[in-house]
Amino acid sequence: MQATPTTWRLLIESGWAGKQDLRILCGGEALSRSLADALLARASEGWNFYGPTETTIWSTAWKVIPDAPIAIGRPLANTHLYILDDQLQPVPIGVSGELHIGGLGLARGYLQCPELTAEKFIANPFSPDVPGRLYKTGDWARYQPDGTVECLGRIDQQVKIRGFRIEPGEIEAALRQHEEIANALVTARVDASGEKRLVGYLVTRDGPPSLGELREFIRAKLPAYMVPTHFVMMKDFPLTPNGKIDVRQLPAPEEMAAISLRNVAPRDEHERALGEIWQEVLALRQIGMEDDFFELGADSLSATRAFARINRRLGINLPLRAIFENPTVARLAVVARNAEPGSPSRPVMTRRRTRAVKLSL
Repeated sequence: MQATPTTWRLLIESGWAGKQDLRILCGGEALSRSLADALLARASEGWNFYGPTETTIWSTAWKVIPDAPIAIGRPLANTHLYILDDQLQPVPIGVSGELHIGGLGLARGYLQCPELTAEKFIANPFSPDVPGRLYKTGDWARYQPDGTVECLGRIDQQVKIRGFRIEPGEIEAALRQHEEIANALVTARVDASGEKRLVGYLVTRDGPPSLGELREFIRAKLPAYMVPTHFVMMKDFPLTPNGKIDVRQLPAPEEMAAISLRNVAPRDEHERALGEIWQEVLALRQIGMEDDFFELGADSLSATRAFARINRRLGINLPLRAIFENPTVARLAVVARNAEPGSPSRPVMTRRRTRAVKLSL
């Protein structure tokens, strides 16, 4: 079975015990060591695949080894890898450079974008007698001593979340169009669950907009996968000695009180349990009983993760749609009190007119 790391993690958190004769294929995002170990414990073997869309689609494969650094492996048949410096010269083993891919899998280019095609698909300097091209991936990589390749991240600021390539600058430009936002910075952070999430840091002029207003504003301008999960309001951005924004000093979302929280305390054990689960799933220190789950940054994956924990902790058979139809702790607690006891039901995705839900397996 093949899935992205996000989907595998979601499956594990839902209580999946594994299948010992299953071969797991993982790709589309970076594979963490902790997730790799969890998958190996639930299957016969696991493989990490790497490949940009432009190389249609997988270019390398690596059989996951316990306690070893996560690698992307070696090229598949009819695929060639080159790790090059700025002068398009090969780098030594252990030295990082930009990963270039050649071979039969390369796309012809970008539709109606000749300049971008010429920039990213370059002539292969290592086969002057044979027509061929290399794709500049924009990924840092290096050879390990055994000849496998380790991917070290992006050269530019592009990030990849759930298989989507995202340019934070595009989100920042959209946020700055809001009349109350003086400056914006968007970055990707790994939350307590191991998920990579977009976080928007905002400096406002007179007063911060509400979370609901902010999300509606950005959703009207960008696709759903580009809407930050968390927003953090700041008086000013921390700066380095040379006057640039010091990204390393930006607080994690859980270190800040979420804005526009309706700070209503839990009134019984159901509300207390649900509030604690939401705090765990959303990596927030404070949840009000009247706060909207989705306004706090949740999405369909967060809802599915919360669904699994709620049923296990409360010992009930709560349908997943209940979270979408009752997005506050107070409303969901009413449903939970009346839910039938029993083992959790299988997650079934639902779609509402007001909130699209998508889960890929």
